[in-house]
Amino acid sequence: MSAKRVISYSQAINEAMAEEMTRDERVFLMGQDVGAFGGVFGVTAGLHDKFGPERVIDTPISEMFLVGGGVGAAITGMRPIVELQFADFIWNAGDEIIGKMSKWRYMHGGLFDVPMVLRLPEGAVGGAGPEHSTCPEAALLSATGTYIVVPSTPYDAKGLLKSAIRDDNPVAFFEHKGLYTTKGEVPEEEYTIPLGQADIKRVGSDVTIIAWGRLVHHALAAAELAARDGIDVEVLDPRGLRPLDVDAIVTTVEKTGRVIISHEAGQTGGASAEVAAIIAENCITSLEAPIRRVCGVDTPVPQSVHLEQFLIPTAEELHVAIKEIAAY
Repeated sequence: MSAKRVISYSQAINEAMAEEMTRDERVFLMGQDVGAFGGVFGVTAGLHDKFGPERVIDTPISEMFLVGGGVGAAITGMRPIVELQFADFIWNAGDEIIGKMSKWRYMHGGLFDVPMVLRLPEGAVGGAGPEHSTCPEAALLSATGTYIVVPSTPYDAKGLLKSAIRDDNPVAFFEHKGLYTTKGEVPEEEYTIPLGQADIKRVGSDVTIIAWGRLVHHALAAAELAARDGIDVEVLDPRGLRPLDVDAIVTTVEKTGRVIISHEAGQTGGASAEVAAIIAENCITSLEAPIRRVCGVDTPVPQSVHLEQFLIPTAEELHVAIKEIAAY
């Protein structure tokens, strides 16, 4: 294996799209300002110059058109990558995502596939306010025909996106805006990561934190704080919510007997409840302490950057929860 490079999360996503568009002429990208402008967050920079306006398509401001057009292209043999500028806009295309993208392969008895990727920048960053800052991945749990992928590192972002583009099912690919500039090692050579395969980001024996997206990094920081107290924390990143690696979740909980589930979205209605239910159903007798959730505050995301920081679980809050359940 060749030496790894250090690149950013956004560069990793850009590379994945460029490589897959080069590999397969059916792959194309469309969205608002994805062309010459390079995307509102710069993630699609250079793709328009490389592949031209027929494969990197600027669209009107209509999420209904974007997702519906993507579904139409997918069922007729193309493999579209559709970018919504903000994950919050899934509600603007609710019927196209829930009623069409997620259900049509099933409804039509498998006569056609729906191989499309819906790229969804999420998360509270920079005071973008309540309509542009949420992490709504749990909202798609009921859209059972759609996979839900949430990468936390540049390595995962590239490998998972390449797999998502090649998959014959629709994939909702949530990219945290706060991670775009973070950097990590990514191989030069070709690789993919199977969808639905969790990753242990830190091995430990006393407490498990299950987290995804930006909260993986907070969990790792909290684990380092806990190590000073002599508490050995394991951090499991499911890398998404569907397919969900239940075996990996059960294995780590049976190993440590103590578990914290953490995500940026508000606790009520968040995916931590589903993960907690799976743990209760499969390995409750292995628990040495109650399941603990450390999640975002149940409130609309503030417009103020000063208030926004109080919404998101911190490493320090996770550290407190670690100490409490370790002593239970």
